[in-house]
Amino acid sequence: MRIPGPEHPIAIAPNSKRVRVRLAGTLVADTRHALTLREASLPPVHYIPREDVDLALLTRTEHVTHCPYKGDATYFTVAAGGRTAENAIWSYEQPFPAVAAIAGRLAFYPERVDGIEELPE
Repeated sequence: MRIPGPEHPIAIAPNSKRVRVRLAGTLVADTRHALTLREASLPPVHYIPREDVDLALLTRTEHVTHCPYKGDATYFTVAAGGRTAENAIWSYEQPFPAVAAIAGRLAFYPERVDGIEELPE
């Protein structure tokens, strides 16, 4: 486990905007309660509460990855409107303490869905 610091900063903050995710025209997620994680030089990632995601569209996969700063991530495939996006969603079920706020939330790869949009309040 590595601790975020000046050489690899991680910041998590509530997102004041409405965040929506679509696949094949289907609304997969819609929230006003996203947390946005900014990690080093990587693009920001929105972590969405599960209650704001249409879980009926998701299937957990066996794919798992490990981040030395966040822990082990589990993955989900999403299917909607005749399209399937393999391992398009990930979640840190038990993240390391430094990023505990994202526990159980879902994040989407922007290139695997039609879009992740941020709308004004």
